[in-house]
Amino acid sequence: MKTYQVQQGQCVPPELELALTEICETVGLNPRGARLIRFINNGVFLLRDEPVIVRLVLSPSFAHRARTAVEAAHWLAMHGVPAVRLLPGVEQPVSSGAHCATLWQYVPEDGRVPGSADLGNLLRQMHSQPLAEETFKPWKPMADIRRRLDDAVDIDPEDHRFLQERCDYLEEQLGELEFPLPRAVIHADAHLGNVIGGPDGPLLCDLDSLCIGQPEWDLTPIAVGSLRMGYPAEWHRELADAYGFDITSWEGFPVLRELRELKITTGVLPILRTNPSVREQFSWRLRTIREGDLDTQWAPYS
Repeated sequence: MKTYQVQQGQCVPPELELALTEICETVGLNPRGARLIRFINNGVFLLRDEPVIVRLVLSPSFAHRARTAVEAAHWLAMHGVPAVRLLPGVEQPVSSGAHCATLWQYVPEDGRVPGSADLGNLLRQMHSQPLAEETFKPWKPMADIRRRLDDAVDIDPEDHRFLQERCDYLEEQLGELEFPLPRAVIHADAHLGNVIGGPDGPLLCDLDSLCIGQPEWDLTPIAVGSLRMGYPAEWHRELADAYGFDITSWEGFPVLRELRELKITTGVLPILRTNPSVREQFSWRLRTIREGDLDTQWAPYS
């Protein structure tokens, strides 16, 4: 499972530690010494005594994403698409009181570092599988953003109102697009942080957004990363070459770019209080969106 940098010295909030303890006790695992490796959309821990990743859902309104991740893992395995696998022998997702989590086999990142071409090949393989409309729900990007707005804590009311209006505007723009690629099972959060360089080759991870939607959306994050986050331009070229489609050449890309930027900005809304280190970058991003500034660079949330 992909590991992430957490700000040095960051303490685990007591409620997150309690949730990990309750989930681990439910399945007979030891939470002592677990290492927090991500704390943005999920609380992600690597256990000390077992090669197991625990992904805790941080907001009750996103518990459905844990169920999606379980269904996605089974579907990807059935179709032979390289991806992380669930911890066997455990009925998932795992719930304990108000807490919900998924448990995964840890994958050591001792293979070569994956590149955009690897992501492009993985996406092409996944998108080529038969539609699974009985398994996955339709792509509704605004629904997730609106849930985060509903769960927002410690946000200025004017900022909250602006973001709601931004959702309304982009939802209207999205409805007017004519997509050139056929619908498929999509990852819906396809960036290099969600590809692992495992010992047997690159693997997709973070599967809780899989749905039936437009492949163009999966090709957008790398392009936006090059434009907004300062990622090398060749990353996008490699992805486009491997996949066989350049998203930036399509006239609808500006809408998807704005949607992606809104999504990666609002992802921290439910944790602004418990993870205050993200607040400065959130305010920076929000200012640039407000001003229509497409050139100012952003930094990753820490």
